[in-house]
Amino acid sequence: MVSLDGAVAWEELPGGVSLRTELSVRGMRFATAHGLAYERTDGSVPSIIFACGEDGRHGNFHPRTYEAICASPEWKRRLAKVHTAHKRMRVRAEWKWMELDCANSSDALLMNVFCHPGVVECAGVRATLGIAADAVPEFGVKPRTPLKGGKTDNTEVDMRVGDLLVEAKLTESDFQSAKMGLVERYRDLEEVFDVAELPVRGGRVMGYQLIRGTLAAFASECSFCVLCDARRPELVEIWYSVMRAVRSFELRCRLKLLTWQELAGVVPVELRDFLAEKYGIKSG
Repeated sequence: MVSLDGAVAWEELPGGVSLRTELSVRGMRFATAHGLAYERTDGSVPSIIFACGEDGRHGNFHPRTYEAICASPEWKRRLAKVHTAHKRMRVRAEWKWMELDCANSSDALLMNVFCHPGVVECAGVRATLGIAADAVPEFGVKPRTPLKGGKTDNTEVDMRVGDLLVEAKLTESDFQSAKMGLVERYRDLEEVFDVAELPVRGGRVMGYQLIRGTLAAFASECSFCVLCDARRPELVEIWYSVMRAVRSFELRCRLKLLTWQELAGVVPVELRDFLAEKYGIKSG
């Protein structure tokens, strides 16, 4: 396989860059095969941006998923997050790029799966995630994790479904890093973590999003799952390094790792086929 310009095999590129290149190629092929509206961004690793066409189809979503999203005001609001490159030149001037229009969007992939009709009711999905059949996915949730001094954190977790918080990744380079002073703002940090065991590189604490998610799960008495691609082993290792620093065995048992590939194995067949064609996500 080659990149969009035909110059570099994506298998030879670093994890996140390689996957972005692969998804861009797949996105172009997917759009061409199905007659979908899209544009291609400029840059060292071009991205494919899908649009809702005149026929009502949106190339970045399974048709039944997109129909379900548009029918739910709460889910539909998530589509309004503007893409960082929306002011750049576009083929159609009236088209404002949105974050979830991008073929590389982990939020779009998350909604593709969990907004698809019947997914949460699937016994395999419920067993894999440990959620109830009546759980309703919520996206962009603010768990209000306690800080010192009686304040709370205002950052988001990608999804909450029942008693499970989910952080989803696809082509992102990492889970963010932060200075120790920023991490130390959290009220429960030392109760939850052996701080000396947290991964540090270049004077910065690695896996900042994962630390926040773990602290949110502790404060909310729920579970926390990291959902990432099996083609990104470096992200898996960061999550394990954070989990190793958790003091409580009971809390550690509420921390999960799930790959998109594992999840693809338990979703309905029509969605599984879509994930394989568009994202290269194949079960087994």
